[in-house]
Amino acid sequence: MTLVASSIIAGQPVTGNAGQVRGINPATGESLDPTFTFVDEAAVDQAAEAAWQAFDIYRSTSPEQRAAFLELIAQYIEADKDRIVERAGLETGLPQGRLTGELGRTTGQLRAFAAELRIGAHQEIRINTAQPDRLPAPSPDLRQRQIPLGPVAVFGASNFPLAFSTAGGDTASALAAGCPVVVKAHNAHPGTAALVGQAVTLAATEAGMPAGVFSQLFGAGSSVGQRLVAHHRIKAVGFTGSRGAGIALMKTAAARPEPIPVYAEMSSINPVVIFPGALSTGAQDLAAGFVSSLTMGSGQFCTNPGLIFVPAKDSGFVDAAGSTLASTDGQTMLTTGICGSYFEGVVRLAETPGITAVSAGKELPGRNAPAPALFLTDTDTFRSVPDLQEEIFGSAALVVQYRDEPDLVFALETLQGQLTATVHAVEEDSSEVQAIMPVLERKVGRILFNGWPTGVEVNDSMVHGGPFPATSDSRTTSVGSLAIYRFQRPVSYQNIPSNLLPEALQDANPWGLPRRVDGSLQS
Repeated sequence: MTLVASSIIAGQPVTGNAGQVRGINPATGESLDPTFTFVDEAAVDQAAEAAWQAFDIYRSTSPEQRAAFLELIAQYIEADKDRIVERAGLETGLPQGRLTGELGRTTGQLRAFAAELRIGAHQEIRINTAQPDRLPAPSPDLRQRQIPLGPVAVFGASNFPLAFSTAGGDTASALAAGCPVVVKAHNAHPGTAALVGQAVTLAATEAGMPAGVFSQLFGAGSSVGQRLVAHHRIKAVGFTGSRGAGIALMKTAAARPEPIPVYAEMSSINPVVIFPGALSTGAQDLAAGFVSSLTMGSGQFCTNPGLIFVPAKDSGFVDAAGSTLASTDGQTMLTTGICGSYFEGVVRLAETPGITAVSAGKELPGRNAPAPALFLTDTDTFRSVPDLQEEIFGSAALVVQYRDEPDLVFALETLQGQLTATVHAVEEDSSEVQAIMPVLERKVGRILFNGWPTGVEVNDSMVHGGPFPATSDSRTTSVGSLAIYRFQRPVSYQNIPSNLLPEALQDANPWGLPRRVDGSLQS
């Protein structure tokens, strides 16, 4: 597949006139061909209108038709995987193995939502048949299903150029729900976005989908992104990125004459709680696992552990973690801007009263590869300095020493919302673990036991979400089959003649959907 350096609107390449961007190799500073042009606000309007024109046609397709479409996208991405992985490596500095795995996760997500469509549980079919003889009053025939919200704006993420970008989880779940998608491509990896966008477009054509089912735009977030979220044809937003950018989109969406939901994954430091029993059985192993998770991907995963609670009577964890970290090299970060923000965050932390620098790894000069860093404080300082909960996007972490169980619970109560929390404990720690579990349930979307939070499984049980500021809506997830619910809403049909009912609600059940009929589950 030849790389076409253009936006895509309703299946057609579009050249812009509002600026330009080229990919940059963060490891070398090399500027990469070709040049991508930015579209203007008129092109945003065109893409949004095309998505709206496609909406009723696309949402009327059967689950099987949409499932086949998603599988075609996966096939076209895999057919061009070598070129996609190579280009993504040049634009992000990420190693080939990581990107190959991420491409597999991307196509796996598409196929997972195809499987969900064939199961059909997300349609939430509920039927209460009429009871004309009920006393004191008859009851009507009532039937309920979930319908798609409408066109969805999806923002590509910097740290996952495949799995959270053009054909990533937000796009896959929105398309599965029956929603056309307009992607705002991330300018840090334009070539990767273009190649994947071309694969989606080819799949849409082959599957016979309406042209406006997919568009992808290159442009400045302050203009193109904001215009997209403000556009009256857009009915929901999927976003992965910084807290500042996510909140800006939330404000735009809320200020519309018709406010719309923004599903934003934004900021998390993923606390880890280590109990005395776990330390006594292997502080060295815990330290090695922690450093490996912290530095994975140069700390640019949304689930890297940035906050560790350990007993004040630490039996070696801090020393072991510091020693392991000191022998660790920095890794190339995604962009010079992200690298610069990391340096600023580390300096800010180092200059905070009550914070002690424990250890630092080795910076690789000239490669945007800063040194990993570890700091230490106590619960009193942690509770009194809210800035210590600000995410430093990269391989930096803060260890907080707690005195006893009440002190730990008090500190955990001050936590902001998080994606994950991890507990390291043995059986003798059970009563202390039970004391913190209610707090963690209120603070996070996923609780892990004796593991590390990096690595997000894609399946029916995963929750990749959490209370603000981890996400903008704690009721949802951006990973796993439950993600499809973000782009649906319920509609009830009362006494509709059978010949006018949607296929999903007909007595014959032509799509073979699981249903709740008169209070009983049927499959």
